[in-house]
Amino acid sequence: MSVVIGNVHIAPVVGPEIESGYIRIEGDRITALGPGPAPDVPGASRIDGTGCLATPGLVNTHHHLYQWASQGLAQDATLFEWLVALYQVWAAMDAEVVRGAASAGLGWLALSGCTTTSDHHYIFPKGRGDLLAAEIEAAREVGLRFHPARGSMDRGQSKGGLPPDVVVEELDDILAATAEAVDAYHDPSPSSMSRVVVAPCSPFSASAELMTESAALARAKGVRLHTHLAETLDEDEHCLEQFGLRPVDYMDKLGWLGPDVWFAHAVHLSDADIGKLAATGTGAAHCPSSNGRLGAGIARVSELLRRGANVGLGVDGSASSELTPLAGEMRQALLFQRARYGPGALTARQALELGTLGGARNLGRQGELGSLEPGKLADIALWRVDGPYTAAVADPVCALVFGPPPPLVRVLVGGRTVVADGELRTVAHDAAGRAGAEAHRRLMRLAQERGFTVAKEVHGDQSAGS
Repeated sequence: MSVVIGNVHIAPVVGPEIESGYIRIEGDRITALGPGPAPDVPGASRIDGTGCLATPGLVNTHHHLYQWASQGLAQDATLFEWLVALYQVWAAMDAEVVRGAASAGLGWLALSGCTTTSDHHYIFPKGRGDLLAAEIEAAREVGLRFHPARGSMDRGQSKGGLPPDVVVEELDDILAATAEAVDAYHDPSPSSMSRVVVAPCSPFSASAELMTESAALARAKGVRLHTHLAETLDEDEHCLEQFGLRPVDYMDKLGWLGPDVWFAHAVHLSDADIGKLAATGTGAAHCPSSNGRLGAGIARVSELLRRGANVGLGVDGSASSELTPLAGEMRQALLFQRARYGPGALTARQALELGTLGGARNLGRQGELGSLEPGKLADIALWRVDGPYTAAVADPVCALVFGPPPPLVRVLVGGRTVVADGELRTVAHDAAGRAGAEAHRRLMRLAQERGFTVAKEVHGDQSAGS
């Protein structure tokens, strides 16, 4: 299959921008791009890019798709309050809930220009079906590249952890299930649509043994490592009290720093922490909307970048970042950094790089994704920037990053159309959304049958569960 996109403004992320040019695709790869008229390719499908900006497809490096089914709850809670309120409800989920939530969440990502996403799923209630398989199948149907992170928790309240014992697993069961997931679903090929990540949940829910054994497993199988880290000051206090170390130092002790690791959030970092991440090649997934929603703080993204650390973007779980579009996180990242450090803290093009090449680096796929270059996969977002309102913005990249995301004309994944004219084309557009709404209703019903309810608001130390 040949596709030619013509007469388009190209922001390749690496190299100079092209004000009016073309992109040629053969199979699932970009074979050429440049200024001027598009070449005549017999039999090629042609896309008119007049008035459009072409960027690499966005890359989401932290998410919890199952949380689509629990949005709008515990609205005024801190992270720890929010988790305590929702753990018991999530314990009621089954494969049907996960499948519907993932369909909606993945569709929403695609509609915001995302072509590759990771997902951190760390709760596996017994007897509720194959939850990981459910979201992997949803990703196949929607057509996004998917990096399922097989999460885990083995440190419940009885062992000094935050989660209730009902939502944790035994260490041996976790390691066996994680190895099986890698064997079943990990595809290391350059055009891969599925790569598995090993991902214990966090220092306050995973034992030191689980962390070290998971790292050994991942490295033996050649896959990447991911976890939450340094999201809140509560976590800092927990790590100091339980381990005598701050989060980054604790991860260092456990062998969890390196170019095969990226951390979600990384909000509360010292200068020494930033130096360690930069020196070891450890990445960070910045989730500004979720950090704001939970009052966690503002990550030191500008300083991380200045010192050579890699940063990508994540929308985080939908329950702590309701209806957040990945494209909108570029704007949030830019505004948060400027609010804290001044207008020179982050540029529009740096924000675009966070959402594309920075994410690809976190996933270890910078050789295949994250920029528009010959030889790279044809994962492309085409944004309309000549509309009656957006046309007033002189710079197309500014129109994309500074304002609300402009309309999507096309999203291609490996040259295949996933979104056209603002609608999903791989699955029924409205059906994906309805699946998410039904997943919410089902999860609430299952939770109520178990005797748990969750309020919309949680204040102070009040618990919303019973």
